[in-house]
Amino acid sequence: MQEKLRWMANLTLGAVVLTGLILINAPANADNTAEATYKAKCAMCHGPDGKGETAAGKTMKVKDFSSEEVQKMSDADLTDAISKGKGKMPAYKTLTADQVKGLVAYIRSFAKKS
Repeated sequence: MQEKLRWMANLTLGAVVLTGLILINAPANADNTAEATYKAKCAMCHGPDGKGETAAGKTMKVKDFSSEEVQKMSDADLTDAISKGKGKMPAYKTLTADQVKGLVAYIRSFAKKS
């Protein structure tokens, strides 16, 4: 009987540890996904640092993501700009709602890097 209880306790502990590892890694994976999406869709114009100092960014006069002007924009405005396009920026209609939400959060992270 004690062996069975010990086995059940170990099984429960293992499940708790596994769940904890999954939860700890979930935000990091979400950040990595947003970063990968940013690099694939946005960095060519906005640059890896979001400053817009690429040839295309300078030509199109893109906004610096760390600027107060961009950071003051609402999440809804950033979502619209990504999904529907704005000015010379194309619409990214193939992105999922989660990808767009991740990009908005990633754009917000540039304020912390300035």
